[in-house]
Amino acid sequence: MSGFPDRELLHATAVELDTPDGAIGVLLRGPSGSGKSDLALRLIDDGARLVADDQTQLELDEGRIMASAPAQIEGTLEVRGVGLASVQSARQTEIRLVIELTGGSPLDRLPEEHSVVLLGQPIPALHLDARQPSAAAKLRLAARSRASGLGVRPLAGTAVPEARGVEALPVVVVTGLSGAGRTTALKLLEDIGYEAIDNLPLNLLGAAVLAGHLDRPVALGADIRNRDFAAQPFLEQLDSLIAEPALKVKLVFMDCADEVLQRRFTETRRRHPLAQERPLADGLAAERTMTAPLKARADLVVDTSNLAVADVRRLMTGHFGLGTAGLAVFVTSFSFRQGLPREADLVLDVRFLRNPHYVEALRPLTGRNAQVAAYVTGDPAFASFFGNLTALIDPLLPRYEAEGKSYLTIAIGCTGGKHRSVAVAEKLGAWLTAQGRAVTIGHRDTPAG
Repeated sequence: MSGFPDRELLHATAVELDTPDGAIGVLLRGPSGSGKSDLALRLIDDGARLVADDQTQLELDEGRIMASAPAQIEGTLEVRGVGLASVQSARQTEIRLVIELTGGSPLDRLPEEHSVVLLGQPIPALHLDARQPSAAAKLRLAARSRASGLGVRPLAGTAVPEARGVEALPVVVVTGLSGAGRTTALKLLEDIGYEAIDNLPLNLLGAAVLAGHLDRPVALGADIRNRDFAAQPFLEQLDSLIAEPALKVKLVFMDCADEVLQRRFTETRRRHPLAQERPLADGLAAERTMTAPLKARADLVVDTSNLAVADVRRLMTGHFGLGTAGLAVFVTSFSFRQGLPREADLVLDVRFLRNPHYVEALRPLTGRNAQVAAYVTGDPAFASFFGNLTALIDPLLPRYEAEGKSYLTIAIGCTGGKHRSVAVAEKLGAWLTAQGRAVTIGHRDTPAG
């Protein structure tokens, strides 16, 4: 006698997932309200099958833990706000992974492997927060790893399921300096439709994409806090992803000036990962050295030194927005006193135009005012300048598109960023709109008005 029962009814939810190595049963455990049914619904919506919701019958069968539903609830899932719903189901599955739902408790970044005992049998277990948008993706990744029996397979030679539709699946890999906004960028990508997965070990980056059904764009985050972080292995993983024809991979590097990073770490009282026992400046310098090869390879470098969250959102949406076609253009005015916009692709200086600041009636107004705009465009030099400007930009736009560029930022500066630059930015934006371009206009250093 083993001392363990061979049957047990648990307060748990069970689902069955398909992996490249076959189906695998997953048991979701946690207190009421921890999100068992909600996580099961997300998995089912992505192709999984329900075995049992809330009450799961376990039975020992020749060393295997088999799960099924009590007859009265078979094939039904309780969906809060909807009620009982009939969903795709499986009558029985072998439980090979247990997910312990934490109900919002903090998770270890690099958890130790552990297991739970069911009917006398040890089963691998993982803690997850069902409320995290990436919970279903993490669960599928863990299930695939468990099903293979050897951990996640290397990328080389791994067959990628055929992507749905004719276009390659967008994959955005976000890295950069600590404190520069990588987490914010991931959240913003998630807001516009990407499945965001953060802080995976480097050898799992590829598997996070390849293990899925390739029907939803993916944003992956990795930085020096990853246990095995080094530039060369990172780039090797990146190259493996780029080599997959079903994927369209872009690397984003989040950057920031050292003085701004120092202020951010001081204000938040956070320790820099490389400055635990040395000055912050030394940690920042070491991180810049470690990540320099990644910045050199990046498709997009975002310097957040002077950017608000709304600016980062605009950049993420402009470069990686889903369902948009053609080149999107952002035209912004700025003050040279406040420094150049670091995200600008083209910078124009209009300080040669006559300045409304010296006209008392115009001084309190901005370049969006009709009187100010008329004063600026009435400069004898304006007509030839604007004609040459549009003649320069017009042939550039289709060439940028042909090179795969999806977002262009044109910055127009004057001394105070209030009159001339604003008026020219508005006029250029109107001209681009008339050419059928998708245009957004902003004014960095003056309120709209």
